[in-house]
Amino acid sequence: MTIASNVCRLFAGAAFAAAGAVALAQDVVKLGFNGDLSASPSAQSGTAGVLGIQAAIDDINAGGGVLGRKLVLVVRDDLSQPPKSIQNMNELIDNEKVVAVLGPTNSGNALAWRHIPNQKKVVSMQMIATGTDITKPMGPDADNYVFRITLTDREQVVGVMAYAKAAGAKKIGFLVETTGYGQGGLKDLQEIGKLHGFDVVAVERMAVTDTDVTSQLNKMKAAGVDTLFVWAQGTPMGQVIRSMEKIGYFPRLLSSLAADNITFYDAAGKTLAEKPIFMRTMVEPATPAQKALFERVKGKLAAPSAFPFVVLGYDGVQVLAAAMRQAGTTTDGVKIREALESLKEPVVGVMKTYQQPFTREGHEGLLAKDLVFVRWADGKLVRVNDSVAASLTPADFKR
Repeated sequence: MTIASNVCRLFAGAAFAAAGAVALAQDVVKLGFNGDLSASPSAQSGTAGVLGIQAAIDDINAGGGVLGRKLVLVVRDDLSQPPKSIQNMNELIDNEKVVAVLGPTNSGNALAWRHIPNQKKVVSMQMIATGTDITKPMGPDADNYVFRITLTDREQVVGVMAYAKAAGAKKIGFLVETTGYGQGGLKDLQEIGKLHGFDVVAVERMAVTDTDVTSQLNKMKAAGVDTLFVWAQGTPMGQVIRSMEKIGYFPRLLSSLAADNITFYDAAGKTLAEKPIFMRTMVEPATPAQKALFERVKGKLAAPSAFPFVVLGYDGVQVLAAAMRQAGTTTDGVKIREALESLKEPVVGVMKTYQQPFTREGHEGLLAKDLVFVRWADGKLVRVNDSVAASLTPADFKR
C-alpha cells in the first residue's frame, strides 16, 4: 500500500471518527480536502498538503478550536480526474456540509469546478494547484470564493522570464503538457514573454504519458532555441530531460516548480535532474517553526522535497481560522469570504506572517517576491545564488 493511500485512509478515518464522536455536541466545524492522493505524479503534493492541514487542525483544536468549536477534516481523493473532483466538491459541500474546501492537487481539476464554490458560497482555499486562472472571478464584479496560498504559474513565469532575460536569452521555446496545467502555463509564458520582447521561435506540446519527446526537441534545436521553458508535471518533465540526452541537446532550461517533485528526480536521474532552474517557496526548513513542523511530519512524507506543501496546507488552515474568528462565524460563507478579503490582524504562519494577504480584487497570498530560484545538486534541492539571480531587481519582474 502506498504512503498516499495510507494517508488518505488515515485522515479520512480520523475525520469521520472525530466527527462521529463530537457531532452530538454540535461543536464540529468540518473542513474538506479534495485532491489527488494516489494517481498522478503530483499525488505526493496532495499527501503532503493533507499532513499540513491536519497538523494545523490539531494545533488549533489544542488551543480551544475556532469560536469554541473543534475542527475536523474530511478527505476525498479525486484520482486526478476532473469528473471525480467535481463529484467530490458537490459531495463535500452538499452532504458533508464542510465550511471550506482545501485543494485540489491538479490545476485542471480546480478549473473544472471553480464555479461550484462560487455558486454555493463556500470558500475554496488553494494551497497546491498553481494554474493562473483558478482564482479569477466568474464574471465582472462577481463575488469570488476562491483564494490561494501557494505560488501561481503566473508568478513563477514572471520569475523565470526575468531570469532568462538577465541571462541573455535570445531565442526561446516553449514545451508544455496538453493538460489544463500545461496549457495555462503556455498562456502565461506567451504573455510574459511578449512583455520582455522575446523572440519565441518554437512552441511544442507533449502528453503526460509521452516517454520520448525527441521529435519536439529536434524542432527546438533546428529553430536555434537557446533557452527552453518546460511546463509539465514531474514525470513527463523527467522524460524531457532524458530525451535531451538522447540527442545531445541541452539549451538553458527553465521550468515550473514540478521539477521539485521526487517523480521528476526519479525519472531524470541524479545527474540530469540538475539541468532545470525553477522557483519554489523555500529550499528546506529554515526557521524554528518550519523545522518544528518538519520534525512532526517527516516520517510520513514521500520525499523531503514535498515539505513546502505541508507548510502551505498548514498556513491555509490558519488563515481560514483567522477569517472565521474575525467574521464571528464558522458557517456563513459570505462573511468568511468578506473577512478573508479584509483581514485586520496579521496571521503568523509557518511560511511567513500574512499581512492582509487578500483584497476583493486580489486573491493571491504569495507573489514572486516570496519565491526563490532553486535547482537540484548532488541529490538535494539548493538555492540558485548565481550572478544572474543576484542581479535581478523588482523592476525586472514584468507582469
